[in-house]
Amino acid sequence: MNFIKKITHSHSEQDEEFFLLMKKILGYRPRNLEFYKEAFTHSSLKKTNKNGHPINYERLEFLGDAVLGSVIANYLFKKMPNADEGTLTQMRSKIVSREHLNELGKDLELKKFVDSTIPNQNFGDNIYGNLFEAFIGAIHLDKGYSFCEKFIYRNVIEPYVDIEKLEGKITSYKSLLIEWCQKNKKKIKYQVYEDTGNDVLKHFSVKLFIDNEMVSKGRATSKKKAEEIASKRAFYKLQHLIEQ
Repeated sequence: MNFIKKITHSHSEQDEEFFLLMKKILGYRPRNLEFYKEAFTHSSLKKTNKNGHPINYERLEFLGDAVLGSVIANYLFKKMPNADEGTLTQMRSKIVSREHLNELGKDLELKKFVDSTIPNQNFGDNIYGNLFEAFIGAIHLDKGYSFCEKFIYRNVIEPYVDIEKLEGKITSYKSLLIEWCQKNKKKIKYQVYEDTGNDVLKHFSVKLFIDNEMVSKGRATSKKKAEEIASKRAFYKLQHLIEQ
């Protein structure tokens, strides 16, 4: 236990417990626990450092997004020697899509570590992806790029990345529908309106019309996500026509 205290520079039982949890996920001992604490600190706490700068996971999220994109780009560059720039970009987008990052964050159960004034049940699914990127940023600061790369290979690439499956995966149902409608001279329209209902978080509802006929609906905590949900439902409803 004394060794753990020396590593974390803290004598609190809470820090020791957090240290062991991080060690279990990472597969190695964290050097500076403060990076990982910051990766799970929500802006609602309004924490600041001695210089008055905010302490929350948003800056680490930015860093983690860049590092993750770099590692994935390097992997695809080597794995797909015949792919052009457009294909490589599209494949990277599929791997680091918000939906996929949310799944990764859920698998690691990252939400249970978040420190916030907001109850956990009030967060949308995107909190998982945000925390995952922030966690990658913390690893990069704590152990450097090579350790970060190993973590991404072990937790993202090896268990989840299947090139053949990803090549056939649809990344944006909205883009696909718009392209199909333009090709077939059909008019597509998204009618978006705020829908708070009884929820604590603001929601948006969407009605999707094709040639003035309502085809589907979607509801989510952002307009973009609600439109994508409505688009996905419309795609499966019209799939027999779209794939002709």
